[in-house]
Amino acid sequence: MNREANASVDLDTYFARIGHSGARLPNHALLELLHLAHATHIPFENLDILLGRRIHLDVESLQAKLIRSGRGGYCFEHNLLFAAVLEQLEFQVTRLAARVRWGTTRLLPRTHMLLKVDLEGGSWLADVGFGGEGLLKPLPLISGQVMQQYLWSYRIVEETGLWVLQSLHDKVWQDLYAFTLEPQFLVDFEMANHYVSTFPASPFVQTLTVQLSTPEARYLVRDHEYTVSRGQLTDSRMIKDEDLLKILSEIFGLEFPIGTQFQSQAQRLETLLGAA
Repeated sequence: MNREANASVDLDTYFARIGHSGARLPNHALLELLHLAHATHIPFENLDILLGRRIHLDVESLQAKLIRSGRGGYCFEHNLLFAAVLEQLEFQVTRLAARVRWGTTRLLPRTHMLLKVDLEGGSWLADVGFGGEGLLKPLPLISGQVMQQYLWSYRIVEETGLWVLQSLHDKVWQDLYAFTLEPQFLVDFEMANHYVSTFPASPFVQTLTVQLSTPEARYLVRDHEYTVSRGQLTDSRMIKDEDLLKILSEIFGLEFPIGTQFQSQAQRLETLLGAA
């Protein structure tokens, strides 16, 4: 195990947040139930960055934000919280890091976090923090085995020294990210977290992103575009500033005061230069 913080998770409050009730035995059935419940109840979002707030990764801050405050987060927040929950339930968890390949052909740094969960009979990839393209259920760490998860299909394939998670789009397997099985530690994620939340070219600094998946659909807000995907069917429309807070509340369960403004680094710089 890799317990790097003394704080424990309030499991009763966490289970209420994700709508889970029932047994707490550390087996595959529970892992699958918790993974699906977490992925479909807690949104992927970067809104604190666009509000000029720091992203904290300690367990107490994570449960204060994602559980008690009804907010979401991005990969480090989701998967560090999920790892702490699993370990408290006596699952064997290894924290891993990946290079994102989705939407790019460039070699990117290891800025995505995922988990390996070892159970009797095999190992499973668990990842509740990849946003709209991510897994709804754990995936067996077996090369080439296809798993249908509602409207979406996934598999893991091996490259030289690497494992690659892929999803099926228009009958073509597309890479989501590549990873190794080398254990990572909180200090590794703190460095990556600082980079993705402050570096001017980071997409999390530049672009408002909110995503949530259900078995029936994937919901996405990216800046002023709102998209709903149901398998191969996608519907997108542009939204106005005054519609954003309503969509965040009604679709994602994210509540912000009337008049809240989310600004990218470029917008904040433009505001500062305009005031100078």
